[in-house]
Amino acid sequence: MFKTALRNVLSHKGRLLMTMLAVVLGTAFVAGTLVFSDSVSTAMQNSLSHNYDKVSVRVDNQAAGVERSEKNNNSAADPLTSQTLQQIAALPGTASAVGSVSGFAGLADPQGNLIGDRGATTGANWSPGSDGSDSRYPMAQGVGPTNSGQVALDKRTAEKNGFKVGDTVRLAVNGPVMQLTVSGIFTSDDPQVSTGGSLVLFDDATAQKLYSKPGQFGSIDVLAKRGTSQQALEAQVLQVIPHSANITVHTGADLAATAKTQITDATSSMKTALLFFAGIALFVGIFLISNTFTMLIAQRTRELALMRALGASRRQVTRSVLIEALLIGFSASAVGLAAGVGIGAALKAWATSSGGNIPAGGLTVSPSAVLVTLGVGTVVTALAALFPALRASRVPPVAAMSSGDQPVSQKSLAVRNSIGGVLAGLGIAVVLMGVSSGGSSGRVPVALGAMLVMVGVFVLTPLLSRPIIALTGPLFQRLFGISGKLAKQNAVRNPRRTAATASALTIGVTLITALTVIGTSITHTITQQVTANMKADYAVGMQQGYPVSPELADKLKTARGVTATSVIDSQYFKVGGKDLSVSGFDANSFDQLVAPDLQQGSSSALKQGQLLLDSDQAKNRGLQLGSSVQVAYPNGTSGTLTVGGIYAKSDLLGPALISERALAGHTSAPFYSDVLVKTDGGATTANEQALRDATGQNPLVKVQSQQQMIDHFSSVISMMLTILYALLGMAVLIAVLGVVNTLAMSVFERKRELGMLRAIGLDKRGIKRMVRLESVVIAVFGAGMGVAIGTFLAWAANGLLKSDLSGLTTVLPWGQLALFIGIGATVGLLAALWPSRSAARLDILGAIKTE
Repeated sequence: MFKTALRNVLSHKGRLLMTMLAVVLGTAFVAGTLVFSDSVSTAMQNSLSHNYDKVSVRVDNQAAGVERSEKNNNSAADPLTSQTLQQIAALPGTASAVGSVSGFAGLADPQGNLIGDRGATTGANWSPGSDGSDSRYPMAQGVGPTNSGQVALDKRTAEKNGFKVGDTVRLAVNGPVMQLTVSGIFTSDDPQVSTGGSLVLFDDATAQKLYSKPGQFGSIDVLAKRGTSQQALEAQVLQVIPHSANITVHTGADLAATAKTQITDATSSMKTALLFFAGIALFVGIFLISNTFTMLIAQRTRELALMRALGASRRQVTRSVLIEALLIGFSASAVGLAAGVGIGAALKAWATSSGGNIPAGGLTVSPSAVLVTLGVGTVVTALAALFPALRASRVPPVAAMSSGDQPVSQKSLAVRNSIGGVLAGLGIAVVLMGVSSGGSSGRVPVALGAMLVMVGVFVLTPLLSRPIIALTGPLFQRLFGISGKLAKQNAVRNPRRTAATASALTIGVTLITALTVIGTSITHTITQQVTANMKADYAVGMQQGYPVSPELADKLKTARGVTATSVIDSQYFKVGGKDLSVSGFDANSFDQLVAPDLQQGSSSALKQGQLLLDSDQAKNRGLQLGSSVQVAYPNGTSGTLTVGGIYAKSDLLGPALISERALAGHTSAPFYSDVLVKTDGGATTANEQALRDATGQNPLVKVQSQQQMIDHFSSVISMMLTILYALLGMAVLIAVLGVVNTLAMSVFERKRELGMLRAIGLDKRGIKRMVRLESVVIAVFGAGMGVAIGTFLAWAANGLLKSDLSGLTTVLPWGQLALFIGIGATVGLLAALWPSRSAARLDILGAIKTE
């Protein structure tokens, strides 16, 4: 039977080409994901391991860098001081000890913009030894910084932005912009640099002033003398450091192991996400593989029947077909593995070039990646061929030898339709139950229900295909004559085949539609909130979540063209033992800048020191207009506030509003998340520039108009959708191959029919048109089902997201949905080019003589 299976594979290799290609694409996705994630993980681990080559023991002050106020001023009660550094350096096992202090630094490029998409720039201290050099940062040009007016840059950042020794750069940490002179350019194996970030160096005193306190360090790295173990040095260090909960000590080996674990955990999330989409591609491939084997077996019924007549058992016939599948799956997986290595290399190169902060390094092709790729491809192919193999073994020899076409069992279709109806109905019910629950409690039911709905619809597709495709009959016949009529009849002739072909396309379109509708709905809701609740022309904030300083807020008031401003002071009260997020505004300018949708009360209540609550907070806390509320303020004091208004929930405004005057004396320190600004003439280029000038061109400051806020959020959604579309593209490509394969094999098994059509007068153009229209009908049917299912699932997902985004409603992007169906029709037309040409070129007499 093995020889028979091998012969069948070789004799039908042309018809199996598309099946093999589907397996190749799916396994290439899997292999590419594994190779890419393993390569990134290995490169980052190697980079970090070099970082600890000269660290035997590290002492960390966990409280260093924490922004101190009167409330938490004791967080550095046991700091790492210069005296601690000297004591550690004097230990008998210490070869060298270096104190470090670091934090975020906002470096501006020559155009004044913040370097790094997320401000990926770190500032640290240059700590030279007796020879005047710091071994951590070898200088390629110039010298290290020696005073507060100098800074050193890493070589990559300097080259990328055209900075040279002697240039003046603009830099901010969490205050005014500093104009600093570049004293030197250095190289480093620091992970911040090797992973694509930027690093700037200050002298010790300046770095301590910016990130800690004078004479204090955030950490101390200790190198052991030859012959002293890390554990022994650790024991010595523990004798001289302050004993405090905020001081920790770790050996270099422990730090390297922890870093490797963190990297493995981080890359595993990325790997899981990519493998999810690879799984979708393989799942789509199952439809193609199963369809191909079903058609091959239908074309070989006489051959299989002859084997049965000569003594082959059902088990042997099944085994023969499965061996074919295993051979195809293994060989295609091997090709997919090779292609996957190329995909992994391309992904790594793309991620590195696009600023993905990935260290340099070669590809890692692990034994597990090889085994998983070969195993997955082979097993998936065998499973997809299982039911066709069982079906082949159940064909009676006499019936198979008497006819090449076996009628579809109506009983089996009735059972299939019943199962599909139950699954789809149960799935819809579970989805509705999850949506009604809402929030996190509804996620599992919605996910489970979505799976049941999709499986149920796939099972029901043969039943759905007949009436839906039949609707195209009159239209196609009127537009395309006899070719249109025949195309419709061919599409519904074998509903199972049509269902399998269309379902492969449905999966990709369903996910694409769902993502598109969700993204459109969220963008629409955000846009509505910004335009409805915000009268201000600009919102001025800081990068990295830093608060706006009071000095900066005052400067904005005096900017040219400014007519009104108000800080947004973000604080937390305790009400009934629960936290309540409160936003403080300037009551005098509130009505010029903000427009809450007040359901009860008036915004003038803010001037009277009263509290405005959103409707959800009022309902959940049992409060109403005029209610008295006992609150515990952030500084520990308490008091009573009156509810002066209730407004519709808005994520832009937050759950509660109060005046800055009412907050006075009740907070430890202000936290100005943003400053709202109204300008004369609205949002104009001149007004925006005036605000930037008022901030001193600080690279950390964000100045955004309403439209810029909307555009920024829309671009984030668009970027996410683009990435997801690209990841789903492999599944759609495999679905297209399924259409091509089905049509090609359908043309082969309908040779006699096509020959008869040619003999009675249908010309080559009519044959081509018939095959192409058949393909278009199937593709549009699959795309249409995908749009319908995806819209329903998006509605369900939006129902869950309402608890996180108030006012969220499902918005259908009709133009895009129509485009998806149009793309489906185009896909069907392109997929039919080769099969239709093959059909038109058939020899009439030869086709008629085909058995």
